[in-house]
Amino acid sequence: MSRFQVKKVAVLGAGVMGAQIAAHLVNVKVPVILFDLPAKEGPKNGIVTRAIDGLKKLKPAPLAVADDAALIQAANYEEHLDLLKDCDLVIEAIAERMDWKLDLYKKIAPFVAAHAIVASNTSGLSITKLSEALPEDIQPRFCGIHFFNPPRYMYLVELIATPTTQPKILDDLETFVTSGLGKGVVRAKDTPNFIANRVGIAGMLATMQEAENFGLTYDVVDDLTGKKLGRASSGTFRTADVVGLDTMAHVVKTLQDNLSADTDPFYASYGTPEVLKTLLEMKNLGQKSKAGFYKKVGRDVLRFDLASKDYVAGGQKSDEVYARMLRKPAAERLQLLRESEGPQGQFLWAILRNSFHYAAVHLADIADTARDVDFAMRWGFGMKQGPFELWQEAGWLQVAEWIKADIAAGKTISDAPLPDWVFSGKVVGAGGVHTAEGSFNPTTQAFEPRRVLPVHARQLFPEAVLGSQAQGFETAGKTVYEDKGIRLWSLDGDVLIASLKTKMHAISPEVAEGLQQAVDLAEQSYQGLVIWSGDEPFSAGADLQAMLPAFMAVGVSAIDEAEHHLQQTMLKLRYASVPVISAIRGLALGGGCEMAVHSARRVVAMESYIGLVEVGVGLVPGAGGLAYIARRAAENAASSTDKDILKFLTEGFTAAAMAKVGTSALESRQLGYLLDSDIVVPNKDELLFVALNEARAMFTAGYRAPLRRPFPVAGRSAKATIQGQLVNMRDGGFISQHDFHIASLIAGVVTGGDVDANTLVTEEYLMTLERRAFCALLTHPKTQERIMGMLSTGKPLRN
Repeated sequence: MSRFQVKKVAVLGAGVMGAQIAAHLVNVKVPVILFDLPAKEGPKNGIVTRAIDGLKKLKPAPLAVADDAALIQAANYEEHLDLLKDCDLVIEAIAERMDWKLDLYKKIAPFVAAHAIVASNTSGLSITKLSEALPEDIQPRFCGIHFFNPPRYMYLVELIATPTTQPKILDDLETFVTSGLGKGVVRAKDTPNFIANRVGIAGMLATMQEAENFGLTYDVVDDLTGKKLGRASSGTFRTADVVGLDTMAHVVKTLQDNLSADTDPFYASYGTPEVLKTLLEMKNLGQKSKAGFYKKVGRDVLRFDLASKDYVAGGQKSDEVYARMLRKPAAERLQLLRESEGPQGQFLWAILRNSFHYAAVHLADIADTARDVDFAMRWGFGMKQGPFELWQEAGWLQVAEWIKADIAAGKTISDAPLPDWVFSGKVVGAGGVHTAEGSFNPTTQAFEPRRVLPVHARQLFPEAVLGSQAQGFETAGKTVYEDKGIRLWSLDGDVLIASLKTKMHAISPEVAEGLQQAVDLAEQSYQGLVIWSGDEPFSAGADLQAMLPAFMAVGVSAIDEAEHHLQQTMLKLRYASVPVISAIRGLALGGGCEMAVHSARRVVAMESYIGLVEVGVGLVPGAGGLAYIARRAAENAASSTDKDILKFLTEGFTAAAMAKVGTSALESRQLGYLLDSDIVVPNKDELLFVALNEARAMFTAGYRAPLRRPFPVAGRSAKATIQGQLVNMRDGGFISQHDFHIASLIAGVVTGGDVDANTLVTEEYLMTLERRAFCALLTHPKTQERIMGMLSTGKPLRN
């Protein structure tokens, strides 16, 4: 049976979205051609080449490695349409003008390969109407594909079929988008703004309206509607600034132009807010123009004041009483907010009630099931829970009665009644829309299971909605050993899994002991060991707080002992007789990085951030990180014709001394924390599947641990060279005296201490140097200031 393979992609349109989609394709190693109009002056590809150059400057970075911009092939519609014949997927991403899109489709149609999928990345135009401009032979291979901005980071992709789209086309595209691009796919109906933007933008408009009703400032609203509410930390108005006020206005206009009071009972709430009109007239478009609802002046963040049309002091916070309310269980939380007499509490109840009301009324029109709405809002708008999940958790029928009462009292933004299915039938019997059987489809009046494609088998523990009763990794498989710090378990009896349970998956002495036990068990009874903790981060490093009591009671000797035990743990991972795989997602910092580099292999989610960051708390890496840098430099020099170890040491030393963190798996590879043999996985939910298979494959191939052998170091002359550069940096004011002191200690370890160049040393020898430096710094007042600063504020202190 043949499978659909995407060997090359064409992206039509080098605007903000098109260029960033092309960048993400390069990130996941998919060859891409980026098209646009021929330039009127200069080289014909000028529009595209300028867009590609611009990718290197954008923040957040659309490219995992900036230099990979060179891998995007530039093309224009006048000279290069023949290149489309080699493309398996064509993504159109030009401006949101129906006439422009239809004209382009007529132009490209003769050049599209007979097997290729054609998809439009529109945020709300009718996919069915777009398809009508294509020849009949292309229509079955055409659909909508809606990436969220920025495409590299946003997990959601909506796929939209037309009446003529072949089901297999959507299945093939979902397979590629899921595994190849690392995204979460929701299939939406062909309605204005689809699911996420339909619900999300309507919610933002309603929030702005309610903020005005209750007299709340933008910064207070953002404080209430951010993390405290289980949503993106940017809240409402700051999110609008990040998205772009022109982009938001365009999505709002799609609602205004394609809906009416006859087709949508919430139509009256789609009016453009006066403040948004004013900011657009002022050309204050948000983050892209450095001014929107907020404006940063120096270190101060000002907020816009509509009355004066100027910016005033910002930074107001919500009342703490509402933060306490929002930490209560769902049922109690909503009741407290509904009964609150203060404007902030009334506002919170209003926006939550509006979201439930809107989602219920529109569910049948925009999505197949309630699951699609909840996933779309989680993945597209950064919510911890979708509206149906929160409603169900708080008590389905009680919340429904509250909404009904508010509708009757004229408190809601629409007088549309809740659908009949809310109060009767299967939903009430099940206590909500999500069950173990599936999620509710109002069209079929049935609970429908999640669609299953072969690619989904790679997601051993996919995200699940509340109420689905999906088994979590925490209780899955067979537990071999468990304590408060670690769980050792297996899914199949072949490979042992070690899952850290500490906060931020920090490596405490108990976790180190558990990892040593894991190696012993894996060597006795399993084909390998995978370190995977289910969610982010992989590990934020050694548990400093766990060490402090011993340090206070016994002194530095207790820390020396704990560090030695941690170093021995790392060596045990490295020299285990079965392969140890670190499955990394999110942060792998400090000790987490050291745990990773001492594993036989690393399987890494694309959005992982790896580095040795101990300098931030005034310390040096103390669990083998510096020994690893020295060893890798020696290994790289040995495989090169240039045997000067210092040249291969510089990058690793700089990364540790400057606390550099790879801001993607690909950049972490450039810093030396990942090797070419390590595997980068686009989809975070496939990490465990790939890691388990890698462990089995390595075992089956006859895995042998590396032999313990001495290796040469750069010696005291190299240390002197580095020291001279550090003096210049200190004297030039680029680093503090304490930074200079720490960096000098790092240089002393990675060069091997007071020895001649090319002296052979062991990892244990370098780890002893590490430990001495670590313990010496721990007694230094400035290091202690940094540690206490980090523990109290969570931010590094530079002194």
